[in-house]
Amino acid sequence: IPKPTPTPIPRQTFDGALALQQVEAQMGLGPRPTGSEANLRLGDYITQTLNALGWQATVQDFTYRDTPARNILAHRPAQGKQAGGKRPVVLIGAHYDTRLFADNDPDVSKRSQPVPGANDGASGVAVLLELARSLDAPVMQDDVWLAFFDAEDNGRLNGWDFIAGSRYLAQNLPVTPAVVIVVDMIGDANQQLYLEKNSDQKYQQALWRIAARLGYQAAFIAQPKWTMTDDHIPFKEAGIPAVDIIDFDYPYWHTTQDTVDKLSPDSLERVGRVLEYWLEETR
Repeated sequence: IPKPTPTPIPRQTFDGALALQQVEAQMGLGPRPTGSEANLRLGDYITQTLNALGWQATVQDFTYRDTPARNILAHRPAQGKQAGGKRPVVLIGAHYDTRLFADNDPDVSKRSQPVPGANDGASGVAVLLELARSLDAPVMQDDVWLAFFDAEDNGRLNGWDFIAGSRYLAQNLPVTPAVVIVVDMIGDANQQLYLEKNSDQKYQQALWRIAARLGYQAAFIAQPKWTMTDDHIPFKEAGIPAVDIIDFDYPYWHTTQDTVDKLSPDSLERVGRVLEYWLEETR
């Protein structure tokens, strides 16, 4: 008697509509600057969501300029073909705090208001949370860590520097990644992802080649443009290859108009599927 053939478990796929729902969930909390009640609630939401999806989430508390802050880390070991031995670690990161003041707003009267942070903060977090749902551990070849950085976005305000949370993590890593990929401001409906000049070129080119293979070359533009001080820099300074996937051609950066209506699920999906493909198919 022939044995029954088991029904294959369908692979998960990154879903831009679900990622946009994660943006909306964050926006429902209001602005989320470091140390605020909304920031604390978002950190709890991120941790609870990751744990519910089977990731091992931990909190890294620190203080910056007398303000309590916390990075959130989540780990999921690979279960792919490389049986046994020590696997490479890939860290995918995004910041979850928002800017205290919209100091770039064209309306001067609004520059003391907080930035809503739909693209600058929520879009990167949404991609990471949807990756946490959609990544298939049985086919992943690397151990994947997700990092949610606090205290990134208040640089030049009240004596703060940018990227304080990622700098703290880079100095207090629980594991040394082979590479760090940062996603920031990637949800703009008019998506323009140029090659960032401070990024590791080998990994950057690999990601942009995948984007072209998936038909996303109009959004992943294979030309250098911006030189960014972003959350990838502390890891680069520590000798770890790092890439910043960022759309800095976003006209609502640090303004009160950084709202959900400026975003597209297709933009979130393009970035998520490039990372999903890179982690599952080519590593």
